[in-house]
Amino acid sequence: VQLQASGGGLVQAGGSLRLSCAPSGRTFSGYAVGWFRQAPGKERQFVAAISWRDARPYYTDPVKGRFTISRSAAKSTVYLQMNSLKPEDTAVYYCADGVGYSDTYYVTRAASYDGWGQGTQVTVSS
Repeated sequence: VQLQASGGGLVQAGGSLRLSCAPSGRTFSGYAVGWFRQAPGKERQFVAAISWRDARPYYTDPVKGRFTISRSAAKSTVYLQMNSLKPEDTAVYYCADGVGYSDTYYVTRAASYDGWGQGTQVTVSS
């Protein structure tokens, strides 16, 4: 496992969770660190990403205004603060790094990343 994701859990709709992602035995690589999620029977989809160099954030529309991505260079950790959670946010959340380009086209696509974590389950009950 190249990246360690943690912080998932069971929460009621409207609640909050904070996910963390840290590299295991190395430093983050590439232009940005991204969060993706995958619900049962669905494809892995982009959630958010942050440039490791200048902290530029990227978000998918359904989470804008509810989720905030941030990074701590000192702790070599990326966070995803998730507020106002909805049942449709239920999924396994993965963090990834290694994307080589800053263009939104690449940052928002899972195939652009080559380092992945094991995932952390987020379940939002109605």
